[in-house]
Amino acid sequence: MNLIILLRLLIAHILSDFILQPNLINNAKKGYKKDGITKISTSSQLGFLFLHAFIHAAASYLFIAQWENWIVPLLIFLSHFVIDYIKSRQKKENIYLFLIDQIAHISVLFLIWIFAFGQSINIYAWIEKSWMSTRLFSTLIAYIIILKPTSIILNLFFKRWTPTDMLDQSLPNAGKWIGYLERTLILTFILTNHLEGIGFLLAAKSIFRFGELSKAKEIKTTEYVLIGTLASFTTAIIVGLLLLNPPLI
Repeated sequence: MNLIILLRLLIAHILSDFILQPNLINNAKKGYKKDGITKISTSSQLGFLFLHAFIHAAASYLFIAQWENWIVPLLIFLSHFVIDYIKSRQKKENIYLFLIDQIAHISVLFLIWIFAFGQSINIYAWIEKSWMSTRLFSTLIAYIIILKPTSIILNLFFKRWTPTDMLDQSLPNAGKWIGYLERTLILTFILTNHLEGIGFLLAAKSIFRFGELSKAKEIKTTEYVLIGTLASFTTAIIVGLLLLNPPLI
């Protein structure tokens, strides 16, 4: 019953923040008209922030369907208004601001769920058990290793071979983020026992790189791409296998 309520709160949040939020409201919360360029008054901006928070509160109230429990939608309304107001004061919007905003909203829902509906859940025992779990920390270390440390090592290793013309033709930091994503996927495939996903990932990357790999006259670029892909895949696979079969434990 408790978990169902949490899921209902999350569904209400997703619907209200993405489905029930047209561009008109989204831009007005930031202080602009629908075109995203023309400024609106502060009172109008606050009005749309109020409206958006009210939609969240109303959706949550309908989804949990506990009509006598008015404190939950009230808390959701106040928290959502404050968080979105703080976000609207930021000059630039980027992926980090978006993630922080969503984490803040979901954290509020999670806290409401714990304290308003989770009396029968020993959340402290669960946290203690998770915190003391060797598996948890081993997994976190594995994901951290395949990200920045591996990226730095591979970059230093391939620096002497990087074609100068590739630096001008590629997107800034695109190769780094491709490596992050592919190694994260590979490690996830290994930990979830879906090794066939690695094959599909390699095949998909080969298709996208086919234009470069098929040009015999650009053999240096072809070799660079192949070595980089195989090195990235190999690193993630080794880390994943070591996590599943630790030699010292």
